[in-house]
Amino acid sequence: MTTGEMAAELVSPPLPASLRETLPGRYYTDPTIFAAEQALIFETGWSCAVLAADIPAPGDFETVQVGRESVIVARGRDGAVRAHLNVCRHRGARICTEDKGTVRRSFQCPYHAWTYGLDGSLVSAPHLREMPDVDRSAFGLHRVHSREWLGYVWLCLADEPPSFEDTVVADVAARLGSPDAIVGYQVADLALGRRISYDVKANWKQIVENFMECYHCGTIHPELTEVLPEFANGLAAQYFVGHGAAFGDEVHGFTVDGSEGLARIPGVGADQDRRYYAITVRPQVFVNLVPDHVVFHRMFPLAADRTHVVCDWLYLPEVVASGADIDRSVELFHRVNQQDFDACERCQLSMDSRSYARGGVLVPSEHHIGEFHDWVRARVG
Repeated sequence: MTTGEMAAELVSPPLPASLRETLPGRYYTDPTIFAAEQALIFETGWSCAVLAADIPAPGDFETVQVGRESVIVARGRDGAVRAHLNVCRHRGARICTEDKGTVRRSFQCPYHAWTYGLDGSLVSAPHLREMPDVDRSAFGLHRVHSREWLGYVWLCLADEPPSFEDTVVADVAARLGSPDAIVGYQVADLALGRRISYDVKANWKQIVENFMECYHCGTIHPELTEVLPEFANGLAAQYFVGHGAAFGDEVHGFTVDGSEGLARIPGVGADQDRRYYAITVRPQVFVNLVPDHVVFHRMFPLAADRTHVVCDWLYLPEVVASGADIDRSVELFHRVNQQDFDACERCQLSMDSRSYARGGVLVPSEHHIGEFHDWVRARVG
């Protein structure tokens, strides 16, 4: 076969009305596109960074990757959480190299000992008094916009951040039909029961797309479709505004074997009981709501073909404090995660194939993923 014949064979015919095109394969492998996404998506909008309960006391901090930047998120002496770029203003050394920890009152650069308060202000530096023309207030750490919502600290690197309500809260409202529909789950008041981190060898968009659809559920999620039988039909909960997937008739809880769950969150309404709701908050958060707990995913893209995913299982504080057995509820979504990430990695292997150069197709139950692709294109071209 000649090169011309091969090229002709790979040209896609016009799509029938039932199908919609996906992004081309290069959107999942091209370092230039990935860099554009980091700059124009992750560094301009809001990202969920840290569980606020993980930094409970003054001096507690975590470092987190947002786009191309390392950010220090710390609790101050006044109890407020603040965030700053993890870059010394002197010669650009990274100040904190640990993922988390506690300092007494300040952060000190290990290179030349420039020292910064928990509020980011420059406290001292060697020989600074010999430079009376230097205004300390002009050389503090660069501030990152932050706010707390649903018990997590959200960050935005932009000089002028977009409206939190019109982006993050709006994504929740668009899925549930109202921003108030999540209130009864009391997410900010729940306690961490379990945390599992995953190193996924796939582009971040693969993971978002997978989470948004259930066309694959009947194929790779036997445990999930036993608990949520309607998922076997291929329509994800996110396909319908306000819809929660109903538990099966013989299912007693959102557990790996359908056995009894834990104490129901008091604010969950009767119309939300025995139902599962999945929410995508663009670009890197998944929220999963069930009557007795919440599963919260945070994604951190590291490369075009690698994504770090942190998954928290949140329960009523008294459930966690009592030492109740949460293994069966954790195991259900842990298996779902493993099954999903394995599928994403299999897709990633083909993104550089000439067969996928023009992309693939979306069937009707996946057409809403096309809206996500439009959202990406609108930001990176």
